[in-house]
Amino acid sequence: MPGEKASAAGEALLRRLRRLVLRAANVRGSDHKQLIALLDDVETTRRGLLREAAEIESEMKQATVRTTAIGAYLRSSQVDRGKRRN
Repeated sequence: MPGEKASAAGEALLRRLRRLVLRAANVRGSDHKQLIALLDDVETTRRGLLREAAEIESEMKQATVRTTAIGAYLRSSQVDRGKRRN
C-alpha cells in the first residue's frame, strides 16, 4: 500500500532527523566544515519530510473525496428504494 510505504519513509526520515540533532549537540562552534555538512543534511531531511507530509495530505484529501462519494451513493440508493415505480 502507498500509505505504508510513506509511513516507513517518514519514520526513516524522523530517525535520521533525531540522529542529526544528536550530532548537532556534539559539534563545536569552531568546526565550520562539519556545521555546513550538518546544515546540508538537516535541509535535505527537512525537504524529505515536507514531501512525505504533502503525500499524506494528498492521500487524506483523496480519502475524504471517496468517503463523500460513498455517502452520496448510499443516500441515493436509499432514496430509490423508497419510491414506487410504475
